[in-house]
Amino acid sequence: MRHLSLLGGLLVLFLATCSSSVLAASNNSTDSNQRYVFAHHMVGNTAPYTVADWLDDIELASASGIDAFALNVGSDSWQATQVKNAYAAAQQANSTFKLFISFDMTALPCTASADAAPLRNYITTYANHSAQFKHGGKVFASTFSGEKCTFGQGNVTQGWASQFTGRLTGADAVFFVPSFFVDPATFVTYASVMDGQLNWNSAWPTTVTTSTFNALLQKAGAVAGKLLSVAGAPVITDIGQVSKNITSSLSLDQQYIDALKAAGNKLYMASVSPWFFTHYSPQTLNKNFVYLSDQLYPSRWQSIIAARDQIPMVELVTWNDYGESSYLGPIKGAQPNSQAWVDGFNHTAWLDLTKYFALAYKTGTYPLVLDDAIYLWARPHAKGATAKSDAVGKPANYDILEDALFVVVLATSSANVTLATSSNATTVVAVPAGLSQLSIPLSAGDTVRASLSRANTTVVQLALSNFTFEGSPQTYNFNAFTAMARGGPKGTAAGN
Repeated sequence: MRHLSLLGGLLVLFLATCSSSVLAASNNSTDSNQRYVFAHHMVGNTAPYTVADWLDDIELASASGIDAFALNVGSDSWQATQVKNAYAAAQQANSTFKLFISFDMTALPCTASADAAPLRNYITTYANHSAQFKHGGKVFASTFSGEKCTFGQGNVTQGWASQFTGRLTGADAVFFVPSFFVDPATFVTYASVMDGQLNWNSAWPTTVTTSTFNALLQKAGAVAGKLLSVAGAPVITDIGQVSKNITSSLSLDQQYIDALKAAGNKLYMASVSPWFFTHYSPQTLNKNFVYLSDQLYPSRWQSIIAARDQIPMVELVTWNDYGESSYLGPIKGAQPNSQAWVDGFNHTAWLDLTKYFALAYKTGTYPLVLDDAIYLWARPHAKGATAKSDAVGKPANYDILEDALFVVVLATSSANVTLATSSNATTVVAVPAGLSQLSIPLSAGDTVRASLSRANTTVVQLALSNFTFEGSPQTYNFNAFTAMARGGPKGTAAGN
């Protein structure tokens, strides 16, 4: 269970010096100071991919500071061919980019000993491939779930040990970092089979509900639509500050780190995600809910960077899980019937921002900003709006999200940022050099314009001609619309 705490006081919002959630000292760090950033790639959404498609993804991910794809493989027979294509593309890329298998144990069978054979085959097939990611000289492998898999043995540990890790030796030996959804206090039970744990649910504050969020707002005295202004710092909404505090928390990470240390100094892999919304009816996948995501991506990254000494690996979840709106990569491949809330909602502005965070995480120092840039995101309609035609209904806990425009600014030096949502609603913010996180309220009918100026010269400009914050949508969509613009050599800008 994730333990939430509301941080006291008002935090300075210049995020390059975020100190809200630094982990306690531990001896659970790796010998090397090497830090890795992976991205979870859903092979199940790649049915129409060619090797060229994989190559495009690999080159884009590599340019964004990502070191490897975790290839989520399920039970579809065609997925083995796409894994082969991915490895071929990585080899063709002739770069340092790597791949590893992440077994989706919610889809793969694992009750009989024979069920482990396909898993071992993936490992032995690519163990000596030039694009295979290895750690400690072993083939790196992960999972999504698997905590109920016995492979015909007496218990889960015996199953994984005797049918998977114990059967892979020599050049095929695995460094196994699953994501088992179990109480961290029980990690010692799995110590003989695992080399670490991926904390999948650390990416979102999954336990925040409307009631718990309202209690935190009441405790903070937060008022909807109110701007909180800290002297000498950028602005953020009153509710946005509470949201930022929650999504900056590393309490669940700390539980995992402590438990992994007790289980024999096992490796900890954290997860980071930009968003979460899914909208499937009871007649299909029966998933219709949100997680608190407004301030999530920059806040979570800031906390991870501050605690990097105890977090040797980060997995971005995800590259292309369109059904849960957590994608960072371009919209391509085969969607899992999520077109209604995904089409037209590109998230690659977040992907562009990823490189800044990834470099800071890997080096321990925030990079010098060489080009001014503005990144922004918002939902398409007011949370309280009633859709004209949507049989699925509003997602659970929709009310924890804020009707606001969320902005990250990367500035080469101090500047003024202007955010306008209508002709008579303009906010001018003085930002320092580096990274600043802002938010302002949105109301139905609002549009979005943003600019960065210095010495009376506009350096970056971003006007969203295709975005209006709706008050009466056709269907419910709590996905995020993202955009970005970067200053050119003469003050010009380019956006997504």
